[in-house]
Amino acid sequence: MRLRSARCQSAYWDCGELRIVNFLTRDRFTANPIVLELVRFFLSPRTIRDAMVGFNSYTRESVGETILKMIEAQLLLECESPESARDELLDSLWKPWLPEGGFHFLTKDAPYIAGDSTLEQKLQSLPRTPQPPLFKKTDGAESISLPLHQTEKDDFFRTLHARRTHRKFSAAEISLDSIAKLLHTTWGVQGYVESKYFGSLPLKTSPSGGARNPVEVYLMALRVNGLDAGLYHYDAKDHSLARISSEATAQKARAYCADQRFAAESAALFIMTGVFERTMWKYPHPRAYRVVLLDAGHLAQTFCLTATRIGLAPFSTAALKDSLIETDLGIDGVSESVLYVTGVGGLPDR
Repeated sequence: MRLRSARCQSAYWDCGELRIVNFLTRDRFTANPIVLELVRFFLSPRTIRDAMVGFNSYTRESVGETILKMIEAQLLLECESPESARDELLDSLWKPWLPEGGFHFLTKDAPYIAGDSTLEQKLQSLPRTPQPPLFKKTDGAESISLPLHQTEKDDFFRTLHARRTHRKFSAAEISLDSIAKLLHTTWGVQGYVESKYFGSLPLKTSPSGGARNPVEVYLMALRVNGLDAGLYHYDAKDHSLARISSEATAQKARAYCADQRFAAESAALFIMTGVFERTMWKYPHPRAYRVVLLDAGHLAQTFCLTATRIGLAPFSTAALKDSLIETDLGIDGVSESVLYVTGVGGLPDR
């Protein structure tokens, strides 16, 4: 069996102990520094027998035991295995943004408090220290009072001030026309601009770093009048929906959103993913990863304002079960990965 070191791993010191973390499995291990020598040894495919010879100053048993532990931890991968292929995919597609881009994978599938937890249980998860102040004051600086204005009366400002995050919805269906308006206004193409170097670039209602538009959106239709329940990909260029699956239920919506009950009561979820290569191609520095996240944030605000304007109840959440969603969408989680979810329902009866 030929083995090689996982490329998607990083090492650091914590309280005097060496830690090794695997980006893909999100597992951390305490290790003896000699393990790093084995990692370096297996940068080229080798066999266990090769390691026995190369580390002959140690007993065969200790070398073999360490290698087996490294295989179990997926720090060493069998060549041609599915795990090796996935590791190579991440390394090749994300190379310009690694190791900093490891943050994206290390924060996937985070643990969450169960949706049915009591308020007391949720409060127990908070730190014992007082919460930090919600506003900042600049000590010693001159303070200049600004004129106060009444809330503007035009539609834009009324919409802006009316926007709220909703957690309760009516049982009413949402019309397909409303869904189409949300999709087109938020993620749809409004026109094109010709660029000397990059060709025809789509214009959208939200800004996108470098006009790269890395965010795709998938619709989970739960209660949409005129559209069967299911998962759909939104084709922004043609303003159309491609059905991926009929597996769309209130229970699935709740599971996607980390067991948050309100997601099950919504009429539709809008699942945003990032196609990182679009941004990485133009911006190879890992700071550009922030740009992809910012793009998703811009889109979420546009969505919430649009939903508010047409009389619906929007929400957004980053509490997600990444791998579950990615599996259902049929994406690999490496070249395209879940970023953010918005949703909508009917305004609750007052």
